[in-house]
Amino acid sequence: MTREPDLGNASGGMMKNYFKLATLTLVLTLLSCTSSETVSNNDQTGSSVTLLTHDSFTVSDGIFDSFTSETGISVEQLALGDTGQLISAAILTKEDPLGDVIFGIDNTFLGRAVNAEILETYESPNKNQIQDHFDHDESPYLTPIDFGHVCVNYWKDYFTESLPPPNNFHDLIDPAYSNLLVVQNPETSSPGLAFLIATISHFGENWLNFWKKLDENNVSVTSDWESSYYGEFIAGGGKKPLVVSYASSPIAELIFSDSEIEISPTGIIEDTCFKQVEYAGILRGTKKRTEAEALVDFLLSNTFQEDIPFNMFMMPVSSKAELPDEFTDYPEIQTEFSLSAFEIDERRNIWTDLWTETILR
Repeated sequence: MTREPDLGNASGGMMKNYFKLATLTLVLTLLSCTSSETVSNNDQTGSSVTLLTHDSFTVSDGIFDSFTSETGISVEQLALGDTGQLISAAILTKEDPLGDVIFGIDNTFLGRAVNAEILETYESPNKNQIQDHFDHDESPYLTPIDFGHVCVNYWKDYFTESLPPPNNFHDLIDPAYSNLLVVQNPETSSPGLAFLIATISHFGENWLNFWKKLDENNVSVTSDWESSYYGEFIAGGGKKPLVVSYASSPIAELIFSDSEIEISPTGIIEDTCFKQVEYAGILRGTKKRTEAEALVDFLLSNTFQEDIPFNMFMMPVSSKAELPDEFTDYPEIQTEFSLSAFEIDERRNIWTDLWTETILR
């Protein structure tokens, strides 16, 4: 769901292995539907707009065809690595931007992007479709497009009445759960960074003590999400029943199970979840302002919003978007651990340095 990081899995988006299967197996009828949202009032036939993204940006084939049909504007996508690399590239080239619109800035990197002055202000007329009471870092420079959660996942069959799954962060340092959890390095992994921030949000100044106790409880650390989930976690053939992953991972387990199942073999520990929001913005210096505005509007349209779950395993921000049946059970997480995007930007390096000294010493 990023960041100097990952990362094998920058989105927050989510789970590259799932992306590839989803785009091969999902048949969408969205492109044939007529959209009532505002996209553009001006015919820009023959023009184009360049969209910068992270590598985990995945959409259905032809998703932008309806945008082109309606506006006359073709879309060129340029993927620039993980979210941290994406933003770094945008900063380094801000005097001569590589594109017109950027997608994939999340709340762990929002402060960095805004402070670097790489964006122009814009408020989409479709912004009123964003869910009421949707909690996110607001900025005149960025428009929220999707969201998800990074949470501890557990393998259901491992746990019993005598050893139930943990309920919260505090349970994770109980000796009963020693050597059961695998996390990711926050300096090299997006979910790893999200989980670290969640612990800082929950424990405040005592967050480092929590990690010392977690280390004493034999937590395992990998460099990326794939190594954790498909390597050490039981779902991938490993032995660990606890892993830092996504709130959508149990849904993905259902969808991509080798055999047909009705109940996911994994669950999430809701009191460990970090809310990740991904944004789009117009790059400062674009020579195609009108086209850029139209594209941001399209990213909030039903056509695009309804394409998000099966492709990026994130949730749409639009209240008008209809969810696929598989995603109607996405958990309504009551406790979402997060911090201000600007506090994260200011203190990220301090936190990761302390974490490294404590866990990887």
